[in-house]
Amino acid sequence: MAVNLKPLAEQNLLAVAGVELMVAEAGIKKANRKDLLVIRLDEGATVAGVFTQNRFCAAPVQICKANLEQGVAVRALVINTGNANAGTGAAGREHALQVCAALAEDLGCQTEQILPFSTGVILEPLPVGKIIEALPGRRTACWAEAAEAIMTTDTAPKAASRTLVLDGVSLVLTGIAKGAGMIHPNMATMLGFIATDAAITQPVLNQLIREVADQSFNCISIDGDTSTNDSFMLVSSAKAGGALIDSVDHSHYVPFKAALLDLAHELAQAIVRDGEGATKFITVKVEGGRGVAECKDIAYAIARSPLVKTAFFASDPNLGRLLAAIGYAGVHDLDVDRLSLYLDDVLVACEGGRNPAYQETDGQRVMQQSEITVRVVLERGVAEATVWTCDFSYDYVRINADYRS
Repeated sequence: MAVNLKPLAEQNLLAVAGVELMVAEAGIKKANRKDLLVIRLDEGATVAGVFTQNRFCAAPVQICKANLEQGVAVRALVINTGNANAGTGAAGREHALQVCAALAEDLGCQTEQILPFSTGVILEPLPVGKIIEALPGRRTACWAEAAEAIMTTDTAPKAASRTLVLDGVSLVLTGIAKGAGMIHPNMATMLGFIATDAAITQPVLNQLIREVADQSFNCISIDGDTSTNDSFMLVSSAKAGGALIDSVDHSHYVPFKAALLDLAHELAQAIVRDGEGATKFITVKVEGGRGVAECKDIAYAIARSPLVKTAFFASDPNLGRLLAAIGYAGVHDLDVDRLSLYLDDVLVACEGGRNPAYQETDGQRVMQQSEITVRVVLERGVAEATVWTCDFSYDYVRINADYRS
C-alpha cells in the first residue's frame, strides 16, 4: 500500500496540445494488461532527456542518447514494460531498432525519429515480435491510462498536471512516472515523461531538464540500486502560443521552471511513496554543510542504510543507526561535537552524543508516524540538501524474491 499517495482519480490531468497518447496490450509479461505506450508528437516539438549513468545501460537508453545527440526531430516515444532490454548486447539494440522502424513506418517518419524506452526484467531478450504485432492495435488514451501502461511493480499509477499563466497565455504541464524498486539516482531515476505546450528552445530545454532532475528525481532513493534503464524526458510542443523561452534570462524562465520543478517533485515523491513494500515516507534534510555534495552524501548514507530503514519499519527509535550512517558518509573532517540530529521536532543528539533531555517515548511517537523528517544540522556552512526515501518492510524482500514469478 502506497504511503499517502494521492489517488489518480483526484488528479486533474490535463491534455497537452501537440501530444497524442496511445496504449496497447502486447502481452510482454502478462496478458490482458496495458504494457505498451506510444507518445506521438506534432512536428516542431523539442525533446530533451537525461539518462542513467549505469555502465550496463539498456539498449533503448543507448539509442535514445545517440539520437538526441544527433539532434534529430523526434516524432514519437515508444515505451514497453515487462522487459528491460538491458544486458542484451548487440541483439538488444537491434530489437529496439526494429520496434522503432515498425512505428516509424506507421507514422511516416524516419527510424531515428523514434525514441525507445523499456522497463522490466534485465538479461532477457526483448519479445520484439509481440511488440511489433501490438503496435497497429494501439488506441488513443488519456494521461491516466498512459501512467498505467508504464507500471511494473508499482501499486498505483503516477501522474500530475500543473498550469500557469504567463503574459496572459495559459500553459499546461502534465507528466507521468513509474518506479517502485531499483531506485537510486545517478542522473534521474525510473522512467519519467513530462510534456508542456510552452515554447522552449532546445538549449534551454536541455538546461531545464538537468536542473530539474538534480532537484527532484536525483533526490530519491528506495533501495540504493541504480537502474540500467533510468530515463527522464521533457517535451515542448510549443502549441500554446505566447513567447518563446529562449534563454535562462527570459522573464518566463524562472516561473516556468518553478512550475516544472513542483510537478517533478510530486512525481519523484510519488515513486518513494509507492516504494516496494513501503510503509513510511521519510524526508532526510541535511543543513549547515560546506557544500551541497557533502550534504547529499550524508543524506544518502541515511536514506540507503538497511539498518536505518528497517528501524523505521519497526517504529523502533534505535537512532544510533542514524549517527553511524552520518559518520561513514565520507565527510572525513566532520566535527561530530557540533552536529545536531532531529527526528521531526525532537532533538535526539547534540555535542557528540545523546541529548540529555531526549526521551525514548518522544522518539517512539515520531517513529510511529507514516511520514517522518530526519534533520541533521552540521554547523559548518550554509549549504543544504533534501532526499526522500522510505522504509524496508518484509514485503520488499517478498516482492523482489518473487519478481520473475
